[in-house]
Amino acid sequence: MADAKPGIARLEIAITAILFSLGGAGIKACSLTSWQIAMFRSAIAATMFLLFLPESRRGWTRWTWIVGAGYACTMLLFVIANKLTTSANTIFLQSTAPLYVLLLAPWLLHERNRASDFLIMALLAVGLCLFFVSHENPWRTAPDPLRGNVLAAISGVSWALTIMGMRLLGRESHDSPNPTVPAVLVGNLIAVVVALPFAVPVPALGRVDALVLLGLGTVQIGLAYVFLTRGIRSVPAFETMVILLLEPALNPVWAWLVHGERPGGWAILGGVLILGASALKTWNDARLAPEIPPA
Repeated sequence: MADAKPGIARLEIAITAILFSLGGAGIKACSLTSWQIAMFRSAIAATMFLLFLPESRRGWTRWTWIVGAGYACTMLLFVIANKLTTSANTIFLQSTAPLYVLLLAPWLLHERNRASDFLIMALLAVGLCLFFVSHENPWRTAPDPLRGNVLAAISGVSWALTIMGMRLLGRESHDSPNPTVPAVLVGNLIAVVVALPFAVPVPALGRVDALVLLGLGTVQIGLAYVFLTRGIRSVPAFETMVILLLEPALNPVWAWLVHGERPGGWAILGGVLILGASALKTWNDARLAPEIPPA
């Protein structure tokens, strides 16, 4: 696959973020249970990977399955949390993943934290706590905010473990230029297997539900990863992470436009702190990283 020009590659990363951000509104638009949505979404996405990302079909190792399991956990928790709390709370709480990376990296990756990282930890921790300082009333699209918030926070932990696993996978895999793609495929396959017992029996699908599920699997995950694997080849890591912050920024917007869902004031403040800390972490890592010549 030829690398895209930098301008086109940045556009592909931006499209990736926009497609990812559609997940919350799409999940809430489907009348099926969270387990059924998770199963169908991952099954369709796995089919997309097998058809359009040939690198996902080779290079499987023990680490591929380990990282895939963490990714599957994140996928399932994201869907379940979205059905219980607001889309904003779900994506913002999942975005606390850098906090757990900073806490666990010294033990799991043997990567030492810098002094500036402790400020980022504090901002992320405060942002996380703000989601639990006030009682949120149930809403039509968020019937159990507290339980959903807890599951979303756990998805932040599983996403952090997935990120660290992908980092280890990159260290261990020298033959594949993109060893994380097989792990994403495996993660979707694991999610299907885990969700299946809780998803049956599946009712007859209406037209709207079928279209939403098809869109979640093919566009929101499958096509998004196709764009991501293309664009990331030509865009530096710092720019990629900053552009991908569009996802948590836009996710609540779509939920508000489609479902009229409004997160609470404390949740908005917590989300601002979390996104700000993530952006600061990304900028600080890029500023202090050694200069690497282009391939």
